Amino acid sequence: MIGYATIGAKDLDKSLAFYDELLALVGGKQKMGLDRIKFYGTDEPGAMLAVCSPANGEPQSCGNGQMVAIPGGSPEAAAALYDKAIELGATDEGAPGQRFDFFYGAYVKDPDGNKLCFFHMS
Repeated sequence: MIGYATIGAKDLDKSLAFYDELLALVGGKQKMGLDRIKFYGTDEPGAMLAVCSPANGEPQSCGNGQMVAIPGGSPEAAAALYDKAIELGATDEGAPGQRFDFFYGAYVKDPDGNKLCFFHMS
């Protein structure tokens, strides 16, 4: 249902370095892009994550209530994504843990303040 989600970057090169390392943990890599936007995906068809400088030239800002959720594949992998994000400069928004019987999640804000969830559903 979702083709891609886009998040803004204050410093595109710095953001791309963050996401290059982070998304590699789940097989993600830059698939395509232009000067101001890069799309991340895996070798499998599916939704992508785009990181970009805003098209209108205004400063990047984060939307309250907006979040991108990235499946880890297991609780351990979701926790590993959280740990890697923190190592790369993200800030904690909710340590890894079981949230519901069927949902394990961990939450961070990337260096630009975009909220991410790393999760596993069983």
